Amino acid sequence: MLAYIIRRVFQSLLVLLVVGLVAFSMFSFVGDPVDNMLGQERTQADIERLRADLGLDKPFPVQYWRFLEQAVQGNFGLSYRQGRPVSEILVERLPATLELAFVSGVLALLGGIGLGIFTAIRKRGVAANMIMTLSLVGVSLPTFLIGVLLIYLFSVELGWLPSFGRGDVTRIGDWWTTGFLTETGLKALILPAITLGLYQMTLIMRLVRTEMLEVLRGDYIRFARARGLRDRSVHFKHALKNTLVPVITITGLQLGSIIAFAIITETVFQWPGVGLLFINAIQFVDIPVMAAYLMMISVMFVGINLIVDLLYFAIDPRLRVDRSAGKTT
Repeated sequence: MLAYIIRRVFQSLLVLLVVGLVAFSMFSFVGDPVDNMLGQERTQADIERLRADLGLDKPFPVQYWRFLEQAVQGNFGLSYRQGRPVSEILVERLPATLELAFVSGVLALLGGIGLGIFTAIRKRGVAANMIMTLSLVGVSLPTFLIGVLLIYLFSVELGWLPSFGRGDVTRIGDWWTTGFLTETGLKALILPAITLGLYQMTLIMRLVRTEMLEVLRGDYIRFARARGLRDRSVHFKHALKNTLVPVITITGLQLGSIIAFAIITETVFQWPGVGLLFINAIQFVDIPVMAAYLMMISVMFVGINLIVDLLYFAIDPRLRVDRSAGKTT
């Protein structure tokens, strides 16, 4: 178990280094930030002085190594656009993104597993068939279009919910802000959370349904029914446990992608999170903000995948048996 953890951690660190290198290389072709930072009356001396202050006159390997050294310490430099530390800007925007991702993840997880179990148990029912038909909408339509449709229906036509912004927030501690404690904050969270979580919820639902139907055809399920066990016991104590083992990996990937895909939802709803910050950074060629955002998303994504792999290894005894057998041969 310890060797497996060390190997997976090493692989995760290697992935982060590669992602950081690719991201930093791409930013070299985005444009020159000096053009956006200096006015029309700039001189060549002003350009050279600013490039030297930003470290852009150094070779690429030196810039990348300097970026890694500072990133390990939580220092991503100064924003070219705002002139403030990037870490400070991320701390301000991160609560909004994490709050949106948390609500969307809970919606996707609970809704996906619950509807997947229901449609598997009642596979010939009218309600189950309607749910499966409607799930095609969540899988087929792009996220931004779902957001626009929700805004048109609930904001423009019905006027029930706000179409943009985060509403009123409450500060907790030194840096955390939340909209859970205000009415406008809760209302503003509903449409973005549904938009962001709908796609993941439909995927999880269809996966759970497929795995559940496969498990229900197993011999041990027939044996459990032959013993006279109730359907509830068969479904939730026997079938569900074995259904969730292969679902864990896909679910972890989907929950991790919620944070990465929040950039689209935040843009549609003008949600003041790190995703919208990244879009604005691209427009102004704010390389430190872009690099910090991608590194932060990479750390979250790789961290979630690492946790999922360890959980999968701990839950599925077949992996431990296979590794033990491999050592003895």
